[in-house]
Amino acid sequence: MTLQPETIAPPLELSQGWTVTNGGHSVALQVPSDIHSALLAAGIITDPYWRDTEVSLDWVHESEWTATKRFDLADTPDGYWTLSFDGIDCVADIRLNDQVLGRVDNRFLRHDFEVSEALVPGENCLEVHFLSNSSEAAARAAVSAYPVPYTKDNNRIPHYNFLRKTHCDAGWDWNIALSPLGLCGPVTLRRVQAARIDDIMIRQLHQNGKVTLEIDLHYTAFTAGGIKTAALCGGQSDKQTVQVWPGRGTTRLSLAIDDPQLWWPAGHGPQTMYDLTVQFGDDLVTRRIGLRTVELVTDPDEIGARFAFKINGREIFMRGANWIPADALPARATREVVRDRLTSAVEANMNMIRVWGGGQYEPDWFYELCSELGLMVWQDFMFSCSLYPAHDHAWLDSVRREVRQQIRRLSAHPCMALWCGDNEVIGALTWYPESRANRDRYLAVYARLNAALEEAVAEERPDIAFWPSSPSVGPLDFGDGWHDDSSGDMHFWDVWHSSKDFEHYRSVRPRFCSEFGFQSFPSNRVIAIFTEADDRNVSSSVMDVHQRNHGGNSRIVETLARYFRFPERFEDMTWLSQVSQSLAMKTAIEFWRSSKPRCMGTLYWQLNDTWPVASWASLEYGGGWKLIHYMARRFQAPVLVTAQPDPGTADIVLWAINDTDQPVTLAVAGRRVSTGGPVTECGSWSCLCPTERAVEIARLPVGEFAADEFLHFDWRDGGGKHTGENDYLLRRPKQYRFVRPQIQVAETGDSVTLTSDIPAVYVTYDHGGSDVWSDNGFTLLPGVPKVLTRSRARGGISGDDRIRHLES
Repeated sequence: MTLQPETIAPPLELSQGWTVTNGGHSVALQVPSDIHSALLAAGIITDPYWRDTEVSLDWVHESEWTATKRFDLADTPDGYWTLSFDGIDCVADIRLNDQVLGRVDNRFLRHDFEVSEALVPGENCLEVHFLSNSSEAAARAAVSAYPVPYTKDNNRIPHYNFLRKTHCDAGWDWNIALSPLGLCGPVTLRRVQAARIDDIMIRQLHQNGKVTLEIDLHYTAFTAGGIKTAALCGGQSDKQTVQVWPGRGTTRLSLAIDDPQLWWPAGHGPQTMYDLTVQFGDDLVTRRIGLRTVELVTDPDEIGARFAFKINGREIFMRGANWIPADALPARATREVVRDRLTSAVEANMNMIRVWGGGQYEPDWFYELCSELGLMVWQDFMFSCSLYPAHDHAWLDSVRREVRQQIRRLSAHPCMALWCGDNEVIGALTWYPESRANRDRYLAVYARLNAALEEAVAEERPDIAFWPSSPSVGPLDFGDGWHDDSSGDMHFWDVWHSSKDFEHYRSVRPRFCSEFGFQSFPSNRVIAIFTEADDRNVSSSVMDVHQRNHGGNSRIVETLARYFRFPERFEDMTWLSQVSQSLAMKTAIEFWRSSKPRCMGTLYWQLNDTWPVASWASLEYGGGWKLIHYMARRFQAPVLVTAQPDPGTADIVLWAINDTDQPVTLAVAGRRVSTGGPVTECGSWSCLCPTERAVEIARLPVGEFAADEFLHFDWRDGGGKHTGENDYLLRRPKQYRFVRPQIQVAETGDSVTLTSDIPAVYVTYDHGGSDVWSDNGFTLLPGVPKVLTRSRARGGISGDDRIRHLES
């Protein structure tokens, strides 16, 4: 069976041929794109990321701009015409042939205009007049009934909590403040005879070995009549004729798929997809769907309450990171760029990313990529770190429309795992003098916003859970999700923001840690793209501009000095900062994984960067792998052996963690390694590693280790599918005396073999290079060759021309 619309009426694509002007400058505007990128392409502005250019470009967001598109219609045939914008950033007046269609002010809404009366035969002129985002934000704050605090530490441009716009466009503690304006998605004009589809809501009911798809079609009818509707998926179909009346309505189709092929997260099974085709009169819509169940397990236990994801009936430990917008210039966040970043996430053994609430709902192709790659998506609603004007009925009504559109739009994607109310807004109630002075008012307004989100989820009934906030101890609980590790999800920032030692990560055992991180500098290659030679000093003004967390560069350097001998050269410090960052995340994640099933997920902050900056990211700007990303591939391996100190006995305890779906028998071998060269075997063990919990393998008394020795160990299963190696330094690296090794290098095509005469740690090849290697930041044992292969070519740009390793 195939589906055909009643009348062939393909939409008219209006995304090409736009121009934009502020009266002084007139340039071509790509769609989707932004005005900064258009000005940059025309040579009117310089690269916003170069040195300290940013503030000199404030005139762009302070100006008003008019984007214009002219198009021809041979005639205006009978029917009803709808003009749709997939996203407008942000406050703008829309005109067609000098008729005002309306004002929009929500970046996260699709805007539909009925334009049958405005169209003319021949040439038509469509205009989008952008108001200044920054001026509009300030104006709205000025007339607010009371102050609504925003995160001044993050936002260089004030009051963006009054706008429904990507909040980090105003700046964040990792982001430049450009406040881009533009058209964020396709612009289309379509004609129907009687009614159009607005939204499709898809639900899955898994029962008795089959899946029933429940498909709600939300529509707008322009005249009364019967509309043929149908759905087709997996060889099954449902069709009916629906009587419609002018106005909005909903109808439901349902079909059952026998013997369904399930979709699984990466590492747990195939990412099987089905094509779903829906017909509604003249509209024909196709969605790629996957069949799976997702449950959020929050049962109470003897500790507090669990927080775990169950996919297709199987509890799965979530390993991943937080996602921020792919670029501060939206035009650069292409499908190809995003695919590269998400591919890197999967290559580092991730199975979940969190789309963070200060960014944006991503386009459909983003979630299609996640579904294809097997990346689950924790999806925040777009509220973060500020308080919001939910006392304003018009603002809150816009939010209600936004969340319903987004819930429906994303319901097709099997990657979706959770809807979360916000990022750190509960905590923000205690951050500002205004809310501390009148907590009742601000708490009541927050409750109004959160209830609106929860009600929308309850009414739309997606087949994934709603979680009120992140961090959160639980629904209707305003407890301290930063320090309470007994329930809910946790953000643990004491190590970075409070300058505590890395070992402090072992002071908590969260049920699920959805934010934690440590900063590093980008590679020398990336630093070179935004600096002049004289800028390359950690305390230079340009390096300060490219560090958005107050005191961040000093904290990187100070912490580095606690653990490592201070380097003499700037180029060595940038690399060593990445070693330090890697050690921090390794300490946290390996310890928390060893407490499975108490802890069932770790999402570090953050996966990617929006511009070249010192940050918490493991992928630097441009997508190159920092050292932490290579190490994450190891410490996030599905089967891992880790060494942890016993706080009571000081023994070194070897733990095995198995995140696969089958028990694994491991052969583990350990050795004491002297920095001077000698290697002494200290044990071998066999371990049956179950899937549901970490298990202890062995204990090694610290007294058996000499002052210059550290522990190195490796493991493999019987089939060789799960292999790895790891090490554990009994003291801080700077307390060891690492002799400079002689490392021999043999290069053959896309492979490199490294061999050392004495132990070398954190050995790094092609640091800052664009290509991905099979390993990096590893330990070389004397006389044991290490073969590196180029596992993915990403441009062939070389990094540092020296092999780096830790030296005394």
